[in-house]
Amino acid sequence: MANAGFAAYRTLVWTAGPDINAGTIKAMFVDHADDTPVVATDDFINDIASAARVPALASCPTLGTKQFGVPTAGAFDAADTVFSSLTGDQSESMILLRDTGTESTSNLLLYWDTASGLPITPNGANVTVVWSSSGIATF
Repeated sequence: MANAGFAAYRTLVWTAGPDINAGTIKAMFVDHADDTPVVATDDFINDIASAARVPALASCPTLGTKQFGVPTAGAFDAADTVFSSLTGDQSESMILLRDTGTESTSNLLLYWDTASGLPITPNGANVTVVWSSSGIATF
């Protein structure tokens, strides 16, 4: 599979989508031995098996300093994201989600399985995701 936006979220972006500006956006790695995200059909975090989540949802870092239209029109960006003392299974992809506090309404936003550092094998050290200088995604 290639890096992509989840289909349900891409549709919502152009309608009355979830507010990612005011919302709590989190990053998470996913262990494909336990579950492989399906960008065409998965829409909420409850579609990703708990065993596949690295780290568990409650321990996922929240994106800080979110910006829209920077560095280019239509771009979404944020400060580099740090996973503190990351442990868990080897993970083959990373996702962004909007955490509402309820798994069945926490939107899956973006998916990467092709990026520097993937797959990743957590060893208890901090892991910093350095976002592209052109932004995280452009809509």
